[in-house]
Amino acid sequence: MASAPKGTGSLNAAPGARYARIMGVGGYRPERVITNEEVCTWIDSSDEWIRERSGIVSRRWAAPDETVVDMSEAAAKPALEAAGVTPDQLSAVIVATVTHPYQTPAAAPLLATRLGANGVPAFDISAACAGYCHAISIASDMVRGGSAERVLVIGVEKLSAFTDEHDRGTAFIFGDGAGAAVVGPSDHAAIGPTVWGSDGTHWETIMQKEPWTDVRREWQAEAAAQAPTSAIDPAKTYAATSLAMAGPSVFRWAVWQMAPVAQQAIDAAGITADDLDVFIPHQANMRIIDAMIKQLKLPADIPVARDIAETGNTSAASIPLATERMLREGEAPHGGLALQIGFGAGLAYAAQVVELP
Repeated sequence: MASAPKGTGSLNAAPGARYARIMGVGGYRPERVITNEEVCTWIDSSDEWIRERSGIVSRRWAAPDETVVDMSEAAAKPALEAAGVTPDQLSAVIVATVTHPYQTPAAAPLLATRLGANGVPAFDISAACAGYCHAISIASDMVRGGSAERVLVIGVEKLSAFTDEHDRGTAFIFGDGAGAAVVGPSDHAAIGPTVWGSDGTHWETIMQKEPWTDVRREWQAEAAAQAPTSAIDPAKTYAATSLAMAGPSVFRWAVWQMAPVAQQAIDAAGITADDLDVFIPHQANMRIIDAMIKQLKLPADIPVARDIAETGNTSAASIPLATERMLREGEAPHGGLALQIGFGAGLAYAAQVVELP
């Protein structure tokens, strides 16, 4: 028989803010520009074909020694400045990425230390192209739930490190970069409800070609058979650890399944498409963006992020990078309402309406 509980009082709960908002954003784009002409020296393709299929004209690639932490730091500093927040005022750091090269530890603790916020909870999340929207939702819930007051959110990828330059299906798609946002308390609703989910039945449509465990077993087997004089074939390892994508399947899923998710986010926010000031979808493919605009029946004059033309697909970094540029260039209004939606590997997705800082 269970004994009676010892305590008779109630637990304390951390008081949170009623609402949360994005206080400031920042972005970082690596210096190296990779044109379609350069890509076509690796694969049998053409500038015309790449533009027609994806809308990509060029993309940015990080330097060989430039890490996701380096890029995150470069994006975080202007975001903190824009938000009027110093590193010692941060309560948490969340990094959304799938290209931090270490299985463990995460990138976020090192980033927090570099910024001068050592000691705060810092962790990575893996939701690929939907990662930034996931992280915004988590940060908002932390602020409202009382576990944090100000949260630094980073979407960052070094996809060039996991791209097989000779794979015709992916070599032209991916780019590198980092986007950042600071989420804090608000006196009014400024981050709408998140509509998110996943579809594991299509888990294999975007994935690393082989798991690290298989690669390690192959290394061990080859080393045992060829030691001590033969080296492991680097080309085989390079291909095995690169990303693969079933392009047509992903395209169909995004075109037909993501517009309803975006509409649900609009409805959940209690607004209509006419109330939106800007649409910032994940920069996966220009044709996907055009299809979503049509299905959502967005006003003809609404600004739409089309950064993919010059950034390529930067996965978790694409939405914050586009947000930062549109605000900086005056294409999106400060204080305006933005519909943002991320979708990709997993297959994972997330969408919400946010008030721009």
